[in-house]
Amino acid sequence: MQVHRVTPLELKHLLLAEDELALLDVREQGAFSKAHLLFAVCVPLSHLELLIGELVPRRHTRVVIVDESSGEELGVRAIDRLSELGYTNVALLDGGIDGWRAAGQELFSGVNVPSKAFGEFVEHTYETPRLSAAEVRQMIDDGRNMVIVDSRPYGEYHRMNIPTATDMPGAELAFRIHDLAPDPETFVVVNCAGRTRSIIGAQSLINAGIPNPVAALKDGTMGWHLAGFELENGSTREATLPSEDGRKQALAAAARVAERFDVQQVSAATVDAWRADPDHTTYLLDVRSPAEYVSGHLPGSRSAPGGQLVQATDEYVAVKNARLVLADDVGVRATMTASWLIQMGWQNVFVLEGGLGSQPLETGARKQVPLGEIGAATVTTDALAALLDRGDAVTVIDLGPSTAYEQNHIPGALWCVRARLAHALAGVVTNTQVVLTSPDGRLARLALNDARAHTKLDVQALEGGTDLWLAEDRMTITGLSDCIGDTDDVWYKPYEHRGAQEKFMREYLTWEVALVEQIERDGTARFRAFAG
Repeated sequence: MQVHRVTPLELKHLLLAEDELALLDVREQGAFSKAHLLFAVCVPLSHLELLIGELVPRRHTRVVIVDESSGEELGVRAIDRLSELGYTNVALLDGGIDGWRAAGQELFSGVNVPSKAFGEFVEHTYETPRLSAAEVRQMIDDGRNMVIVDSRPYGEYHRMNIPTATDMPGAELAFRIHDLAPDPETFVVVNCAGRTRSIIGAQSLINAGIPNPVAALKDGTMGWHLAGFELENGSTREATLPSEDGRKQALAAAARVAERFDVQQVSAATVDAWRADPDHTTYLLDVRSPAEYVSGHLPGSRSAPGGQLVQATDEYVAVKNARLVLADDVGVRATMTASWLIQMGWQNVFVLEGGLGSQPLETGARKQVPLGEIGAATVTTDALAALLDRGDAVTVIDLGPSTAYEQNHIPGALWCVRARLAHALAGVVTNTQVVLTSPDGRLARLALNDARAHTKLDVQALEGGTDLWLAEDRMTITGLSDCIGDTDDVWYKPYEHRGAQEKFMREYLTWEVALVEQIERDGTARFRAFAG
């Protein structure tokens, strides 16, 4: 198949235009995090069928694929696979990352860079108040009239938090703060792990017009740790849904924000028409908490908690210049989230008029259906255990995250990313049965066709995947001793590194601060400042 290519200069023009564009980097996340284009979305070839349907739902969207260099093996394979899945307008960045760099264009390290850079832009633009860890620690010790609210999702908060902090994820702040801090003299300190959600969270409360003094905790839990202060672990303090009076105050705050940032509403009928439009992409995103989403959500909507949608927009939306329709129950969280997306430069952001009352709701988690053919799992955990016990010629290949493999894997299993499966199979001894596994088994089943195209060995998939093997309390081992290729599938957060965590924390915080200047050099971001 002939591959259409775009030059770095052509891509720069596409990024600055107002037409829809999905810029997809098909390398593994670890490789992506070392150097990538600003608005590239990480969609590893290994997981393409699992991710692409929700990230790029319209098959005629203009897509540009990014690979490492002029070798472009992954890129060409991704284009072939997208073509098989029905995508009709896909091109390859000529020269890949290396070509972009050679053309004098900017490359970024890390993940979620547009959102991280936006947080720094907000602090610089609005001069968001901040306090150091030492200042907040002194306020606690002095018994100041204050509350600390943690703007991260509950799982992150539960792992480690600032002492006394209550969990209140980003979009929830203006919705739930009024009952937690009813006294206007109460000082509100907002924290996250690093900087972005602390800044956005504090500025959200300021934008909402609450009467309390507000500040962000500089550098979040990482700054707290680096200052030598103890963190709590396993905390369960969560802000409750607002009282009737709290809800009234939240609605008034949202109305002020909607007016200042020109947040527009759109009817359910219009959204239905948009979603049926073959020429434009529309995302319908539920910005409430995941638990609320499961309890009842609009058909076809996706869970995208507002704070995380602002913090990691590229994990939910891959099509630049698409329409974003945000929904919640009473409009507060959708309005607050929309105000930030508008400031980030999204041109077509709307709040669903009537919210969840616009049509009947569905319950349960959204079922993510992979695109393309998914093979049948034909080996049970009992059968695999028997093969291993007898010492039969069987090779298990684990395609799950390297972090999960390191923590627990089936004895004797090899690890590799799916994109390198052919290389792994080439090293398997003839007349050996091969069993593929992954956490829930779906990735292994997707890989069956890949495997059978590259080997004559008997290749099967494990029924229920590694999750079932673990749930049945079968024997596992730990470590990364049997890996095929680099463990480049994961980007590690600073506190997830195996050693020198303080070093990685300092480097991360320095990186965040430096993003403002790098964004200016790149020139493709369109952040917007609004007068108070």
